[in-house]
Amino acid sequence: MQAKKIGFTIGKFAPLHAGHQYLIETAIKEMDEFIIVIYETDKIQIPIEQRAKWIKTLYPQIHIIYAYNPPKQYGLDNESVEIQMQYLLKYIKQYPITHFYSSEQYGGKVAEYMGIIDRRVDTQRVKFSISATHIRKELEKYKTSLPNIVYEDCKKILNK
Repeated sequence: MQAKKIGFTIGKFAPLHAGHQYLIETAIKEMDEFIIVIYETDKIQIPIEQRAKWIKTLYPQIHIIYAYNPPKQYGLDNESVEIQMQYLLKYIKQYPITHFYSSEQYGGKVAEYMGIIDRRVDTQRVKFSISATHIRKELEKYKTSLPNIVYEDCKKILNK
């Protein structure tokens, strides 16, 4: 009997866009279960609960974990990776994770640290050349990269 494949990813999803959706949908096709860890952030005015609601509405089969008070130290150096991983493991250590999904360089560090498979998706941004930062700055310009429920909420939240 083949072992269950359980993948996960991390992110802010602020807002959830076509690139995120491509990664999520790829994982759903490949995994038996998929978990998303959503990071809280005070730098973005979209509440974590709203970001989770978008994902849960579009992908009800996904398990969402809220990650509050993340470390401020980021980077690919050993110290930063250790700090980030110790924080992340508090949230996912009870799950028998087999794969880490990302489109970022840090994916290799996470997978290596956990001894799991590093599954990168569209790292060159060929399918979706989009950034949540750009979307937050120019919502109307990038609205076609957003699911309608995300766009409608972002109009209310970001245009205050």
